[in-house]
Amino acid sequence: GTMTVNPYHHDRSLLSHTALAGLLVPIIAMTNAEKLIMTDSHFLMYFLARAMYPRFLITFNEQLENVSASARVGQAVDAVGQVGRPKNITGFQTHETPVLLAHSERAELATDKYIPLTNVLEGFVILTKNPDYQEDEESL
Repeated sequence: GTMTVNPYHHDRSLLSHTALAGLLVPIIAMTNAEKLIMTDSHFLMYFLARAMYPRFLITFNEQLENVSASARVGQAVDAVGQVGRPKNITGFQTHETPVLLAHSERAELATDKYIPLTNVLEGFVILTKNPDYQEDEESL
């Protein structure tokens, strides 16, 4: 599916206390499932929605219109690469957005044509055109 249940968000770096509580309620309710979940308190499963996050990357422009941008998707690693141009992924494949991300994958934009308005590329991302971008003559 395109959704995951996880108490961490923002590229798995921040613990959401609300999402953690949303996971604990059904877990504790399952200790006596035949009295709680299977009878009148089946609504306790809705607490799982607090911990649901998208596993995809969809890009939009400032007018919230879908924009197809090249994105590299690969295994998440700590920063590697040249000084000033760090890479956060390794073993990547280049795709056009929208892209489905696995649990341990991270995405970054492949070109400098767009500038994301967020540091973490997951879920819905708004892009602005880079005013300094110049297309290569080889690709024309």
